[in-house]
Amino acid sequence: MAFYRSIFLVLLSIIPLILADNLPIVLVTWKYPEATLKAYDELQTGNAVDAVEVGCNVCEDYPHLCRYSVGFGNKVDEEGEPTLDAMIMDGKTHDVGAVGGLRRVKRAITAARYVMDNTRHTLLVSDPATRFAIDFGNMVNESLKTDRSENNHRQWLNGSCQPNFWENVTPDPSTSCGPYTPLPKTNAESTAKLAKDDHDTIGIVVIDSDSDVAVGTSTNGLSYKIAGRVGDSPIVGSGSYADNDVGGASATGNGDIMMRFVPSYQAVENMRRGMSPADAAAEALSRIAYRYKDFGGAIIAANKQGEYGNVNSLDTLVI
Repeated sequence: MAFYRSIFLVLLSIIPLILADNLPIVLVTWKYPEATLKAYDELQTGNAVDAVEVGCNVCEDYPHLCRYSVGFGNKVDEEGEPTLDAMIMDGKTHDVGAVGGLRRVKRAITAARYVMDNTRHTLLVSDPATRFAIDFGNMVNESLKTDRSENNHRQWLNGSCQPNFWENVTPDPSTSCGPYTPLPKTNAESTAKLAKDDHDTIGIVVIDSDSDVAVGTSTNGLSYKIAGRVGDSPIVGSGSYADNDVGGASATGNGDIMMRFVPSYQAVENMRRGMSPADAAAEALSRIAYRYKDFGGAIIAANKQGEYGNVNSLDTLVI
C-alpha cells in the first residue's frame, strides 16, 4: 500500500512521523507538513522529480507555511532585495538544474527544472537567470518584496546593520553599517554559528514506487547576506544529491560552511559503501563539525531499500 514518510527536522530536535513501511518515501527538512503531503500526493500520478518540484512550490507560494525561510517576502540581502536559490536533481539520469540569486520570480525550483529539462547547463545565476525564467519559462515577473520584508530591512538598518557577514573591514562591522574598506586578514577563527531564524531551506528527498530517486532544495538564503551571495542550496552535492543506484540526501544549515564539504554527496557515497542512512549522514556532518566547532546543520538521507536517517550537528561525534 502506498504511503509517505515525512521527517520534520529542526536543528535542535527531530520529530519523525512514520505511517507505513514501504516505498514511495518523501523526506522533508524542517516541519513543513503541507509541502510533504503535496509531494506525496503528486506521486499518485507523477514521478519523483515532479514530487520534488511541487513540494518546494508549496513553500515558494506560501512562505508562511515554511517559517518564511523559503520564497518571497521575508529574508532580503543587505540592499533589501529578496533573492532565491534552488536546485533539482534526477537520480536516474544525473541531470541537474539550478538557479542562484534569482530575482522577481517566486517559483525558483520550477526555474531550476527548466534549466534541467531544456538546457545543457547546470546552473544559471542572477539577472540572466531571471530573464531565462521569465522569457523562456513564461514565469511571472513580480516583486518579491512585501511590507514584512521592507519593515525587517528598515529595522536592520536602524539596528546598525546587525547581524551581517563582513569581517576584516573598517568600520567595525559588529557595531556599524558600511560602506566598508578592507583590512589585512587576521588569523581569528570565523564563526559558523547562525540564529535559527536567520536562514534555512526546504530540502526534499523522494524515492517513488519505481525506486527512482530525486532531490531538491529551495531557499531565500541568509537574512542580510551580502548582495550577490549564493549559498549551498543550488550547488550539486552540497544542497542535495541523488543517485539511483544508492539513494538521496539533502542538507540544511550554514550553507557557506556546508558547501566546502559537499555533505549531501558525501552522505550518498557513505551509503554506497554500506553505511545506514543515519550513519552516512552523521559521518558527513562530523567532517564539518571537526573543523567548525560552533557549526549548526543537518542532513536527511534515504536509501533504495526505503531506510532513512536524519542527523543534526548536535548528534555528531567529533573525533
